[in-house]
Amino acid sequence: MRSDRNDPRVSLRAMTRLRTLEDLDVTGERVLLRVDLNVPLRDEPDGTRLLADDTRIRAALPTIEELRGRGAKLILVSHLGRPHGHEERFSLRPVAARLSQLTGAPVTLAPAVVGPDVEPLARALAPGEMLMLENVRFEAGETANDPRLSAELAALADRYVNDAFGAAHRAHASTEGVAHLLPCAAGRLMQREIESLEALLHSPPRPLVAVLGGAKVAEKISVVEHFLQQADSVLIGGAMSLPFLAAQGHHLGASTVSEHDLPAAQRVLETVAGARGALELPEDLVIARECTADAERRTLEAVDVPDGWMVLDIGPRTAARFAAAISEAGSVFWNGPMGVFELEAFAHGTRAVAEALAAAPALTVAGGGETVQALCDYGLQQRISHVSTGGGATLELLQGRSLPGVQALQE
Repeated sequence: MRSDRNDPRVSLRAMTRLRTLEDLDVTGERVLLRVDLNVPLRDEPDGTRLLADDTRIRAALPTIEELRGRGAKLILVSHLGRPHGHEERFSLRPVAARLSQLTGAPVTLAPAVVGPDVEPLARALAPGEMLMLENVRFEAGETANDPRLSAELAALADRYVNDAFGAAHRAHASTEGVAHLLPCAAGRLMQREIESLEALLHSPPRPLVAVLGGAKVAEKISVVEHFLQQADSVLIGGAMSLPFLAAQGHHLGASTVSEHDLPAAQRVLETVAGARGALELPEDLVIARECTADAERRTLEAVDVPDGWMVLDIGPRTAARFAAAISEAGSVFWNGPMGVFELEAFAHGTRAVAEALAAAPALTVAGGGETVQALCDYGLQQRISHVSTGGGATLELLQGRSLPGVQALQE
């Protein structure tokens, strides 16, 4: 996180009354630490599963190391994927192994989430030692916020710390239920996320520019509407721009628009005239006959797409215009790529936004899985003021919505 930029963030405690690690005595205590270790895995030919990216594990390290350094006995709890019951392919075993490598200390993986096989392991912990519970979503009571599972988790520990901002918008047993049963606090990652995002929510340096891409307009429609009222400019690219272009009457060739996205875009366009922010859409596009690395492609100087062609990136004029707006901003929020950036032929728009964000003399915040992936691919993540680990949680907080996992930690 950059320290040389003007950061107008107000006091976290004044804004949210959030309990932090300063409020919790953990010396010699068993601490149930909810972390977000929902990392991408890849399957090897021999059937083993390996980590494809350890960014979320590294993000949890400051809290883990601080608690260990203060003599806490750590019981780590996380989910991984969306298993249906106990599915071995969703085991946290490779995650525990990687955390052990990063910390240089043993990480014992419990055979279950709770129960008689887990309780003795928790009781036997010494200060600084780590026990990782199995994937908490192996228990059906997790997503149902079952009070019984919350009580069983709480019985393992003396204190509770939530550092899983990416899951804070879920009222689950390990993110919300257990917080009411133990003395609790936010971890350092949770604290940093809220401080950085609330800076944009409450006191953003102007102009505030929102850059939104990706797809699923219907799911993000409230985000667009929020930023149109709060930001000075809302720049929309990627697949997210297509329903807006279609609603304006443009022909999109072989590109598809969801039946749910088109009416959502039409509603937004009807409110633009009375909004604070200016809505900016692509003025040129990069198109191809198919979404492959070696596909025939061309730059379209307008936004009406010929039959048989599909939109795969914003055009160079749009990329330059978006980059210029970012360079003049006081604060910027970016969520969603501008095209199919995984293919180099269609990565120019996303790279232009990423590089402009990294160079901007502004408070810059980026969030969303693909957005973070792009920044990491370009080696720019360290030049952003804050890279959020949350997806849905980030977007909900920026709309001013309460997050159950955060509410439960408030004084």
